[in-house]
Amino acid sequence: MSATYTDSDAAENSTLQPWQEDDMHEPSHADSTDLHIRSSASPDIENGRLSLPVWMRESSKSFHWKWVPLPVRRFARSAATWSKGPPDGPQIQKIRPFYPSIQELPLRLVDRFLPKKVHKVGGLAVLYMSWLLTFVLVLSRSATSGEIDGFGQPSPIWCGANFWSKGNGCELDGNRCRPFDNATFVFSCPANCASVQVLNPYAVGDKEVVYKPLVIGGAELHISDHEPIYRADSFICQAAIHAGLISNDKGGCGVVSLRGKSDNFPSVLGHGNIQSHGFDAEFPKSYSFVTGLSSECGYRDHRWPLLGVTVAFTCLVSIFTSSPAIFFPSIFIMLFFHVGLVSDPPNISDYPSLTSLIVERFLPAAFVAFAIYKYCVKPQLSGLTAQIEKTVLWLGAAWVGSLNNMTFDKIPIQRLTPHDIKAQPGAVPALIIIVLSIFLIALGQIWYLRLEGLFLRYLSIYAAMGAFLLICIAIPQLNLRIHHYVLALLLLPGTRPQTRPGLLYQGLLVGLFVSGVARWGFDSILQTSAALLGDGQMNSLLPNMTEPLVGIANITFGWAMPPPPYDGLSVLINDVERHRWYFGEGGPSYTWERPIESKKKQYFRFGYMIGSQTGDYTKAGTWDLDGEWRPMEPGPSR
Repeated sequence: MSATYTDSDAAENSTLQPWQEDDMHEPSHADSTDLHIRSSASPDIENGRLSLPVWMRESSKSFHWKWVPLPVRRFARSAATWSKGPPDGPQIQKIRPFYPSIQELPLRLVDRFLPKKVHKVGGLAVLYMSWLLTFVLVLSRSATSGEIDGFGQPSPIWCGANFWSKGNGCELDGNRCRPFDNATFVFSCPANCASVQVLNPYAVGDKEVVYKPLVIGGAELHISDHEPIYRADSFICQAAIHAGLISNDKGGCGVVSLRGKSDNFPSVLGHGNIQSHGFDAEFPKSYSFVTGLSSECGYRDHRWPLLGVTVAFTCLVSIFTSSPAIFFPSIFIMLFFHVGLVSDPPNISDYPSLTSLIVERFLPAAFVAFAIYKYCVKPQLSGLTAQIEKTVLWLGAAWVGSLNNMTFDKIPIQRLTPHDIKAQPGAVPALIIIVLSIFLIALGQIWYLRLEGLFLRYLSIYAAMGAFLLICIAIPQLNLRIHHYVLALLLLPGTRPQTRPGLLYQGLLVGLFVSGVARWGFDSILQTSAALLGDGQMNSLLPNMTEPLVGIANITFGWAMPPPPYDGLSVLINDVERHRWYFGEGGPSYTWERPIESKKKQYFRFGYMIGSQTGDYTKAGTWDLDGEWRPMEPGPSR
């Protein structure tokens, strides 16, 4: 039987007493429009129905995580809730400028004097052309400056240039590195060459040089009439500083005179606080410097004037533009070509070849820069009118990162490889400080990303990056190497929120990316052990040498037959290759005759060969003047 309600019934029901309401039918939540509206805003109601309490859900038979301890589940729930962001919604970070009337004044001046878009484009074009013309004129003048009377124009060289190759690079008797004497070379050196160091162990007799300048020989400063003579593998620019010919702060030029054979290379503390290394044996090639010439000879180190030029123009762009689409490409291009051509160029002496290489590296770098702009720079700089703060924090940090060879190069970590970190003094504490700093910075950026509701998105991005790096580590026969540009690309996404610390971090990372690519290119993050070591020790098999037979004026060495794939052996005497032996070229022995005029000890090193390629050499054994043989110590050398 159905029942209907009249108006009078409705009125009567509306006046029911409290004890009568219990007997009435209670409407369901699904029948209530008001409840449906409220459920969309209530975290405790799902799909229009009240959700069960947590304790009831987790006590049901269908709950599969009962094995997880309750405190862990509570922490996981809290972490998940925290990760979603603030309860009242995302809080987009925006920088409110200090003294906005002052910081926004450049933008008002632009709008006043360049009111139309065409005026702004024209002004920007004039600024670009002014920088380009100034940059090119100063660079071309420095490239052609300098003249030494009677010798001509000097050739620019990099700080590590020398006249002799490591190991057996000059081949038998050094024939590939001739001439040995009766020749001159006019050179010019940039500033700050004293800071260049040998990164892999470099054998000098029975000693090794590593993480130090490479200068062998010289003359005592208090002996004015003693001409300083340097071994041919000494870095020319560092030797010139050591001899007092040029200044480390300004660079300079001079003339090298090849002197041929010499046996007097003392260890001397010279100018520029450079300690040279001693070598008490004969070497076939040496050099000194022609004296009586001006160290400047019209030469000027162009790095400082051009630094001032580019800094000035980048500051103008930063202060008078608020658009990220104008600011970032302008700064990136100026920084890239300044680093590649001026502040830290690759080791190429002629400017046409150098320019070609930098343009080659710039094109792929520009594509990466577009991604950096779209996903990192644009979100951070959009709507920012704090022109002075942007210039100081973002641009200033970008210059610090770009000038890495003058800033972070002082940190005792030359390469992020396990071998270098273990071997270089001070590298482990420096690495700990760097890792802790990055960790603390990351915590701050995580907080800002969480405030903007982006934490989970960026957590997934960095999880993907971490998985990729783990896959790279797991690939056999290849080593993961984190270069400057890779480190920058890994950390840049986390600098998206518009905060003052974020401006500083993002500018610094962009500068490191520019420095790494302009100087070294896109070097692979996966490298073989040989590529990773470069000219360092490869831990290859060392020759099994027998006890030598020592005569009055000769000494005979023997060795076990080399196992495959080795097919030969190289003999270095006083760091010069004097003999090569291959299968089928007689027995495995070699006799060295001491020169009659020689009054110095002899140093011998031996290394297996594969064709023309040489593995590690043994450490040096010494044949003293009294005929005593001091055997090689265990371990390799290069």
